[in-house]
Amino acid sequence: MNLPNKLSVIRMCLVPVFVVLMVLTVLIPTFDVVGSILGVSVFLIASFTDMLDGKIARKYGLITEFGKFIDPLADKFMVIGALVVILYKYTAIRHLFVWAVLVVIFRELAITGVRVLAAGAKVDIAAKYIGKIKTVSQMVCISTVIIEPLLARIDALSFFAHLPLTYATTAVMLLFTLWSGIDYLYGYREFLDPTK
Repeated sequence: MNLPNKLSVIRMCLVPVFVVLMVLTVLIPTFDVVGSILGVSVFLIASFTDMLDGKIARKYGLITEFGKFIDPLADKFMVIGALVVILYKYTAIRHLFVWAVLVVIFRELAITGVRVLAAGAKVDIAAKYIGKIKTVSQMVCISTVIIEPLLARIDALSFFAHLPLTYATTAVMLLFTLWSGIDYLYGYREFLDPTK
């Protein structure tokens, strides 16, 4: 249980903390601002551990089989958990954001399936650069969706009232999620051969 793996486990443990905080902002309206700030802070800390564990593992040669399993799993828990909470809390964007959530979930399921097939063939699928950009875009989008409504409350010019940053970062997240998904599926298409 080296340091990168501990950071991945910590990230997984932070997911339910984030979810509870965000759900409480709906159940207890007076807790909305404080809870949202605490929630996005927990999410940003979890996101930071994602960046940190990979760098430490590569720099000090601490890459393990457990790490290859727990790191992407913790990422998926964090991102999908956050997206579901956003659907629950932010009704104003739900009609559009639900499509973004579906794309992210379908992409993750598809790539997980390819990883399982590759593992059966004893092939290790390493994270690609486009996949890392995708993860960053998801984290930026989720943070923006939580922060922008708070900015709208104190925005005298009403710039944030229409949530322009939320829609922009959601579009960017969708672009990189689709791009990275297609890139992975094309790059490892040999495992999707229906004749095998």
